[in-house]
Amino acid sequence: MLEEELAKGPVAHGWQDQTWTLKRIKVLIGRRFHKTITLSTIAQMLRRHVWSHQVPAKRALERDEDKMTGWVKDTWPQVEAPRRRSTPSSSSKTSPGSR
Repeated sequence: MLEEELAKGPVAHGWQDQTWTLKRIKVLIGRRFHKTITLSTIAQMLRRHVWSHQVPAKRALERDEDKMTGWVKDTWPQVEAPRRRSTPSSSSKTSPGSR
């Protein structure tokens, strides 16, 4: 019966968009079946029944690919922390000269 309810979609159950989240499914189970289930149990149950999380099929209308590409090339390297260079070191906690 839960599968039938999920197939109707989130909008049919009062949400604004077509994305099922674990929290929404938990609320649906509480409303429809008067049961309380943990989010991890819901995730396991969905995997068993070959349901997966949903990812929007469309990109945001406001998304500008050219600006994003420019930002990744120009701004991100300045924001990203520089990586530490690896230097040869000993894995021993005692220094080799103290033996």
